[in-house]
Amino acid sequence: MTPRQECGAAVVEIEGITPPTRFTRLSDALAALWGSVKVLPLDRDQLRFVGFCLTNPNAVEAATEKLARDGAMVLTIYLSDGLHRLTIRPATPEATAQGHTAGNPGSST
Repeated sequence: MTPRQECGAAVVEIEGITPPTRFTRLSDALAALWGSVKVLPLDRDQLRFVGFCLTNPNAVEAATEKLARDGAMVLTIYLSDGLHRLTIRPATPEATAQGHTAGNPGSST
């Protein structure tokens, strides 16, 4: 399989935990989402599964394909207060207006 270009800007959110946040690169969005998820009180199986989805060597390519095909990538986690959706979607002007924009270290955009 040949490497694909990542989709560009993306918005991530953990329902009920973090607001929608825009990143200029999908790779930064996945890394930030993992940074937020890995400190949550998840059981070992959930943590491993979400970690694999967000950090494996093909994570950016898989997410890019999912976003192109379905318009969003959604994972669900279970915490003591119930289910929470982890959502990744391509950034749009509307999504940016509704959420926060995160700085990307080393980025000139």
